Amino acid sequence: MTYLLGTYEYALDARGRVPVPPRYRDLFTRGAVVSQGSPDLCLRLFTAEGFEQQAAQYTTQPGTRKAGRIVRQGFFARSYPLDLDSQGRILIPGPLREYARLEGNVVIVGAGEWLEIWSPERFQAQMSVVDELLEDTLESLEPEA
Repeated sequence: MTYLLGTYEYALDARGRVPVPPRYRDLFTRGAVVSQGSPDLCLRLFTAEGFEQQAAQYTTQPGTRKAGRIVRQGFFARSYPLDLDSQGRILIPGPLREYARLEGNVVIVGAGEWLEIWSPERFQAQMSVVDELLEDTLESLEPEA
């Protein structure tokens, strides 16, 4: 498995297109899916395979149960299939640009299994939270002796 890493800054063009970091473009040639990053105020960009893996987690509850329907509606209704254009860009749908407040510059960050797309201000605020909570969060992941 290839993990998606790093932090990249790009400009969103007037049509809502943004480049995928060049080192990862090959991973997205078989398709991509962008979704609302709820509860985070960003977008998540999945490879086709990564989206299938994530979707499997969202369908563990049966659709006949309220929790199953809510999770499906929250995830699938806010996800859009994409293709890279000849310049390695994706076109972010308007509703997702509005949700993440993307205009002008954006920050694309590796999150392991997916890329996240943030407004610079929201990303900076999120990283302040991460810095504040990281030590306690890492300690909670350690196995108990």
